[in-house]
Amino acid sequence: MSALGDASAGDQLEPRTVTITRADLVAYAGASGDLNPIHWNERVALEVGLPGVIAHGMFTMSLAARYVADLAGDPAAVVAFSTRFTRPVVVPDDDAGATVELGAKVTDVTDDGARTVTVTATHDGKGVLGKAVATVRPR
Repeated sequence: MSALGDASAGDQLEPRTVTITRADLVAYAGASGDLNPIHWNERVALEVGLPGVIAHGMFTMSLAARYVADLAGDPAAVVAFSTRFTRPVVVPDDDAGATVELGAKVTDVTDDGARTVTVTATHDGKGVLGKAVATVRPR
C-alpha cells in the first residue's frame, strides 16, 4: 500500500525537494514544443523583464503531479490535478540549478477511498504554484 493509500484527512505527506537545471529546461522544451527563449536564453529573459531564465510553468506543474503520483504508487491513480502559476522558478546557469520544495496534505477522503490532496511548491521560500489540488482514486 502506498503512503497516500494509508493517509487520512489532515495527514501531511513526506515532502520532496526537486532540482531543475538548464538542461532540464532544454529537454522539456524539446519534448513539449515550447521553445520560448525565456526558458533558455538569459539575454531574452532579461530583455522582457524577467529576473533570468525561468522554468516552464507546465514543467513545474508536472514535477508536482509526478510527486503525487509517486505518493500514490500509481500514476493512473491521479485522476485530476489543477493549479495556478503564481511565481516563476528562476533557473541559474550553473551545475546546481534551482530547487523546488514540494509538500502535500490529504484534505479529504471520500467513501470510495478517493483522496483530495493539496500540494505546495516553493522556490526560495515563496510559493510557485497556487491552489494545487489533486484527486487520487485507488485502483
